[in-house]
Amino acid sequence: MFPGFSLIDMVFVFSGAFIIGLAKAGLRGIDMLNVTLMAMVFGGKLSTGIVLPLLCAGDIAAVIYYNRHAQWNHFWKLMPWMAFGIIIGVFLGKDMNELLFRKIMAVIILITVISMLVMELRKSIAIPSHPLFAATTGVIAGITTMLGNLAGAFSNLYFLAMRVSKNNFIGTAAWLFLFVNLFKLPFQVIFWKNINLGTLKTDLILLPAVAIGFIVGVMIVNRIYEEQYRKVVIILTLIGAAVIFLNR
Repeated sequence: MFPGFSLIDMVFVFSGAFIIGLAKAGLRGIDMLNVTLMAMVFGGKLSTGIVLPLLCAGDIAAVIYYNRHAQWNHFWKLMPWMAFGIIIGVFLGKDMNELLFRKIMAVIILITVISMLVMELRKSIAIPSHPLFAATTGVIAGITTMLGNLAGAFSNLYFLAMRVSKNNFIGTAAWLFLFVNLFKLPFQVIFWKNINLGTLKTDLILLPAVAIGFIVGVMIVNRIYEEQYRKVVIILTLIGAAVIFLNR
């Protein structure tokens, strides 16, 4: 199926696709495991071209399932800044050294996780109201999504800080990332040239794993109580960060 790939490579790749489905179904934070697994097999930068069409497929499924829960005020606070960050990321990452590329990803996740932990330890219920919070979060999320499909960590930080409810969190993120990932496509095709017929054939093979992951993810999310969801997102983000550090 994938010439030259070992059995463990195949396990990593299909597991990564399955995790994309889980994340798009609402298990936010687990998507960082996908980033690590795909990068281990394809390399940091090349993996983003393989993963992006799979993310778009997952986004479409998420929008269909959760669209009624979207909070458009949060969408519009983040979307323009994320688009700006993506454009910055296009030029930062075009010729970036892959080792440096992965180290930057690891540092970004560390910052995010520390921020989440500080918020929880302080048990702060204050909701950030300054426009710079959304702007800064959006720009960084845009840069990181272009460099390594890691915007999920920063969007999680935003939605957690805003105390968004479970379904509104998932529904708003679904629309946000559908637009963001579609916006990224031409940049990766034209500038980075890491999406082509070969990568799309790989995506076609992996698509069923994304679909299965989404179905399983929906069943899991439906069993998570509202008050538990916040903790689940933070725990999954921590696990994802730990895996990235161990494999950087």
